[in-house]
Amino acid sequence: MHRLRWLLVLILCTGLIAPAFAADEPAGLQVGQEAPAFRLEDQNGKWVTPADFHGHYLVMYFYPKDFTPGCTTEVCTFRDDIAKLRKAGADVVGVSLDDVKSHAEFAAKYHVPFPLLADSDRSVSTTYGVLKSGSHYAKRTTFLIDPQGKIAKIYEDVDPEKNSGQVMSDLAALKVAP
Repeated sequence: MHRLRWLLVLILCTGLIAPAFAADEPAGLQVGQEAPAFRLEDQNGKWVTPADFHGHYLVMYFYPKDFTPGCTTEVCTFRDDIAKLRKAGADVVGVSLDDVKSHAEFAAKYHVPFPLLADSDRSVSTTYGVLKSGSHYAKRTTFLIDPQGKIAKIYEDVDPEKNSGQVMSDLAALKVAP
């Protein structure tokens, strides 16, 4: 019995049976893939879709919850960098599972000059693969979407204070790349 356990551990650790499990899991979004469509309401009650940003880069960042320390840091950093981001040809939207009312209060308190989108039914967070398993929160993940609607960059487990700067650096690099 002892040898059988070790054999099972060895098989699992070497990944010999991982493909069988991987087939049951949804594939994550990849760079170069078409960004999934969405239609969400912002803090002002306006419906927002990807077509609103056609011809521009779109920074679509998912965050866990309005008024929490990390999320406040992140929204304020994007707010402070919005002029530079727009000059680089990018628009910004924040997305969480909070409702429109919460976003309106959050945006008003921190003078947010870009849409905060309410994904209250979790559909967009699920489609983008950022819904925390067994949770009522989105993972802190940012997607940089190019002017043609394709995913140019994915940032996972981002640092709320550094995310905007990372995006600006990558925007500069993408604009000079052939």
